Amino acid sequence: MNYPHPIIAREGWPFIGITLGFALMFTGAGGLIWSWPLWLACLFCLQFFRDPPRPIPGDANSVLSPADGRIVAIEPVRDTWLDRDALKVSVFMNVFNVHSNRSPVDGEVRQRWYQPGKFVNADLDKASTENERNALWLRTATGHDVTCVQVAGLIARRILCYVGAGATLQRGQRYGFIRFGSRVDVYLPLDTRIKVTIGDKVRASSTILAELQ
Repeated sequence: MNYPHPIIAREGWPFIGITLGFALMFTGAGGLIWSWPLWLACLFCLQFFRDPPRPIPGDANSVLSPADGRIVAIEPVRDTWLDRDALKVSVFMNVFNVHSNRSPVDGEVRQRWYQPGKFVNADLDKASTENERNALWLRTATGHDVTCVQVAGLIARRILCYVGAGATLQRGQRYGFIRFGSRVDVYLPLDTRIKVTIGDKVRASSTILAELQ
């Protein structure tokens, strides 16, 4: 499988380099008794910023999970980004999940929005409307509209998104990253067939959330 990114996400290199440098320095100066917390911090950064390749299942109508985590919401809501009724599927990421965000569908980015906000616990449903967030409107080749929203969390203080209007994404293609614990909401057409349930653990790109009709 071709994969254009390293197993460790590039967003983590500064954090890993800094913690590793301090761990080595303190180990040399005082031994492990003084440096072990820094080694733990370095190991935490390594696991947090891992970014492994994933298989891409299904076909063009399959909606893949944009993130690793746990399903915390499946409900009909108002998609305020596109001013429509929609089905929302929310994936909550804790600090031990992979935080690389991948495109749920093949499609063109029609618009991108950034909304500043709060940093309440991303496990709470109000995070979808109150927290800092970044939204992408994706239009598939078959004319389906999908809104994918990165939502900051209690600890997450940085949403990274590398695409804008006019970009073309393939299912499973990496487009962003969130540090450190957050959620991703996916807004789908009302007739979409949902394939997951509340509490399911999902993996970015390799779990099918739904099927477009």
